Amino acid sequence: MAKKRRGRQQPSFSAGAQDNPSQRRLRVAEELRHALARLLHEGECRDLALDSASITVTEVRMSPDLRNATAFVMPLAGTNAAEVVAALNHCATFLKGCLAREVQLRNTPNLVFALDYSFDQADRISALLARPEVASDLKPQRSEPKE
Repeated sequence: MAKKRRGRQQPSFSAGAQDNPSQRRLRVAEELRHALARLLHEGECRDLALDSASITVTEVRMSPDLRNATAFVMPLAGTNAAEVVAALNHCATFLKGCLAREVQLRNTPNLVFALDYSFDQADRISALLARPEVASDLKPQRSEPKE
């Protein structure tokens, strides 16, 4: 007969936690996205790469324990994207401190910035759908009137 353990059970970590984020994770991520957008719009970071860059924060993804956040960003027209992401990662600790003052959380998450490729993927899908051989399949078929 197996012994029963006393105390706290270990949580099971599965890939499902990443697929179905909790409502709290989504709310915290959205609040961080809005706060980051305000901070970047106001020009809080004094970095040469960020001075003239207009940056869009498209999405923030939180880890299941709310300790880490990945912010997906895109500079206007995609110019100097690598430089902008490197500059944001360089001043991530400063931005974490600014976020701690703006968003009331028990622990302010560590920030990692990544380039958002969803706009490129959307353009690629639009180009594929606009191709003549695909466009002919998307048109509704007319039914012949019966006599």
